[in-house]
Amino acid sequence: KAHLTPTLFAIGCYHVLKTEPPKKFQLIDFTWKNHPYDVWHRSSRRFIFDYQQIQALAWLGEDLSSFRNSLTKLKEPRDYSKRYETGGNPHFEAEVKHFKSRQLCGLPAPAPVFEDFINIRQRPNGSFNTIPTKDGGDGNVLNTWFALEALDTVGKAGMQKDSLIRWLQACQLPNGGFTHQPNAEMGGVDDAAYTWAAIRSLSMLGAEPANKEACVDYLRSLANHDGGFADRPGWQSNPMACYYALDSLAHLGELNFNSIKRPSKPPRKRLPGNLKVFSIQVESHGTGSPQETVALAKALKIHLWGSKNAKPGWREKVAELAKQGNVPVKFFLADEEYGSLIKIPGMGTYSHIADIMSPADADIGPSLAQAGPVSWPEFKERRLKPLRAAKGRLNWQFGVHEDVIRVFLDDSLDQPGYSTISTFHFGNIDFATSEPFLHRWRGQIPYIALQDAHGIEPWWFSDQTEGMRTLFLGTEPTWDAWLKALENNWVASVRHDYRNDYQTWMHSGSDEISDYMRKHELDWRWWDNPAIGRPMVSMVAVRPIDEFEAGRPEEGLNLRIRIAHRNSNHGHLQEPLAEFISLTVNGKTVEPELVSTPDPRDAKLLVDQCRLFPLADGAGTLTAEVKVKQLLTGRVISQAVAIKT
Repeated sequence: KAHLTPTLFAIGCYHVLKTEPPKKFQLIDFTWKNHPYDVWHRSSRRFIFDYQQIQALAWLGEDLSSFRNSLTKLKEPRDYSKRYETGGNPHFEAEVKHFKSRQLCGLPAPAPVFEDFINIRQRPNGSFNTIPTKDGGDGNVLNTWFALEALDTVGKAGMQKDSLIRWLQACQLPNGGFTHQPNAEMGGVDDAAYTWAAIRSLSMLGAEPANKEACVDYLRSLANHDGGFADRPGWQSNPMACYYALDSLAHLGELNFNSIKRPSKPPRKRLPGNLKVFSIQVESHGTGSPQETVALAKALKIHLWGSKNAKPGWREKVAELAKQGNVPVKFFLADEEYGSLIKIPGMGTYSHIADIMSPADADIGPSLAQAGPVSWPEFKERRLKPLRAAKGRLNWQFGVHEDVIRVFLDDSLDQPGYSTISTFHFGNIDFATSEPFLHRWRGQIPYIALQDAHGIEPWWFSDQTEGMRTLFLGTEPTWDAWLKALENNWVASVRHDYRNDYQTWMHSGSDEISDYMRKHELDWRWWDNPAIGRPMVSMVAVRPIDEFEAGRPEEGLNLRIRIAHRNSNHGHLQEPLAEFISLTVNGKTVEPELVSTPDPRDAKLLVDQCRLFPLADGAGTLTAEVKVKQLLTGRVISQAVAIKT
């Protein structure tokens, strides 16, 4: 769908080409009205979007005076949660773009504290990075350009000029492109954005790449058959890479399309004819009712269920119940190792970096959650190596610092690292919307939906379990088939729920995969499909020995009934989707007791609500039937179970 970020870069391309964009008035209207204000509330990307909207409208010749009031309200750089970066260091680009935004809007320089924020992050070699210089680490070429651009608005971009020129030139690789810092030990790949940042910085300082000819050849090698440019040679085109390439060539004085030789269109990839579409949930529940877990997997046609941080014995119990009920679902480990920290020199120390998955019974080695901050090489040796030896993989969950994410994911391209990128998520409708630069890795690292389950019961997380999932192609729904799909990027994440207004959003590695998934939509579609759908009611028999079930009696058994509700991201009950009508036991109407469980942290919120009806031992085999009415359709739904007491 249309988005501000690619729109900005497309407008930028026309600006570089000194050409007015087509449908200019519609484009102006879109840019004014489509700031992604509703992106994830924890993401400082929205501050980037502030600048992007201003810059796009400036290129379109619009009056920017309406932005002045909001810009003048910002008195100092914003804090960043230490929960995600232990030093609380904010997203560097988001803070320093304030300088350029003010300049574009005709405002004077910001308060001196903003300049101080930049200056304490300048290295002795002249480069800049996320954390203060006193905390160590070299600079980053993107952050260096953002700092120079900001300082240039106040006439102070020339500090340590000679050493910075040498540093920037040392970022150039033998193929002519630039990486993020000289002799980078992590993610040191060439890239259009790094090359652009280096060229813009050198140009501002009155210099050029040490090997200009190779740099020009590299930029031309990014051209694709479709008329666009890629982030790296052979990758897919996108508007951001197009702008980086065109603006770089323009600043080198080499913007000559006659010198660009585009490759021919590659043949469309043919998929094996025996592939089927299977469904996998990553980091779904590993706690709560095993009976309802199996029922949800059956109703929603989930073939592989990744249980997050499961209690001992839980996976074995759900596997046993699935086997007894002939439900074709397999359970695997999909944990978030809370407390794991990775320190990147110059960039900070980050959490939420250890989301793992593996076969249920694999020996994957110990977590580093209690090890304190470790380096990325140490993490790979101590955590990733044993994980991969056990056929496990590492999932990228989220981050807002683009510079940081780039080095993590780029380091995962040609060696073991992150095997997937999270898009749809319990707390974020779409990371690829709030962090649109994630589209850079399309075709390189598979996109998944990562549930990151919260709450005590899978039943009260059904909005997420129903509304998003990951699809993969294989010949059978096994762990080995999943790994093969990851290797070949035969993977797509899909979302369709009330949070995205029941639109169908899909992220895949290629158009071929998207087309295949749509062609076989009836095999996995959970809406408008009678073969797959969320249950409106659950009735299970709970006995004293059922350690994972709520409502366990001391003796005998309880019939436990739960009615479908909307739920919050953290598993709190919201409005009901159905209403209770009746419960009968052996044809006799009985009245179950309504039991509501408030959240101990906030009594106004419910973490569970069920109806319980006790049955004594020794009554023989009984038949119970519950009836509910679905509120949307008015349809009466019944569920009957035979119970041996």
